[in-house]
Amino acid sequence: MSKVLITGITGFVGSHLADYLLSEGYEVCGIARWRSKTDNIDHIKKDIRLINADIRDGYSLQKTLNEFPYPDYCFHLAAQSFVLESWNSPIETLGTNVLGTTNVLEAFIRKSPSTKVLVAGSSEEYGSIHKGEIPIVEENPLRPMSPYAASKVATDKLGILYYMSYRLPVVVTRAFNHTGPRRGEVFATSTFAKQIAEIEKGKQSPIVKVGNLDSYRDFLDVRDVVRAYWLIIVKGLPGEVYNICSGKAVKIEDILKTLLGMSKVRIDVEQDPSRMRPSDVPILLGDCGKLKKLTGWEPQIPLEKTLEDLLDYWRDRV
Repeated sequence: MSKVLITGITGFVGSHLADYLLSEGYEVCGIARWRSKTDNIDHIKKDIRLINADIRDGYSLQKTLNEFPYPDYCFHLAAQSFVLESWNSPIETLGTNVLGTTNVLEAFIRKSPSTKVLVAGSSEEYGSIHKGEIPIVEENPLRPMSPYAASKVATDKLGILYYMSYRLPVVVTRAFNHTGPRRGEVFATSTFAKQIAEIEKGKQSPIVKVGNLDSYRDFLDVRDVVRAYWLIIVKGLPGEVYNICSGKAVKIEDILKTLLGMSKVRIDVEQDPSRMRPSDVPILLGDCGKLKKLTGWEPQIPLEKTLEDLLDYWRDRV
């Protein structure tokens, strides 16, 4: 039985990854800060090991590897991942993502140098896309357009650096937009769904407040993404970067229209200036040919099903 460590296990992706690994019979350990909410993993707490640690505290990570020695794999998912928040708190974002990743990599160098580590990057790293660069391949220049994106470029490069310098077996992923049940309410698809659910319950006036609806994004279901993570950590070549994407771009406005179409309540839309970013990427559309050639992975869950599950999740919660 493979031993797997997940940083950020209480988060959106981490909890779904834990679900997947448990369903496949793997031993799962996760780290979480003492103040972290555990709602996302309450249903599996009895099946996993949970250790109190913080990626900004290198000592706590080394202690984790004393308590859960020599895992076969580590998925480093813990991060400040909300782009808009990175504009409000750039230092916090850089500290958590860059210093935190450094601490994770240092802990493995010192305590478990044979563990294969997946460093989760982001499609936001590509940033400003020039004409002729769509769909985006892994070799495309990185032109980040937010503090979050810049922090992910740094973590991406740190992963490669630790492979090149220490031969720590690190693979890097750049997942494009993904959503589904448990998605944090600050993210566009989830805030749309939550507002609709609250309107249906009479807890909000029938107006959905939105930010920029004109950008195009490449969306996947989180459950397809975690399958890709597993295939990449098992089959991926150390020192390599892999896009995870659908290969289709959807306008954010159309995502909202799909969600509104799932409700029987009449709902208006209003732009909220506080939800607008200082700068935004007009389009992110990826090419995952490298991943498909390596693993045979294909997305399996249609976007409409993902959005339906997300809306039902919020209907249950509100």
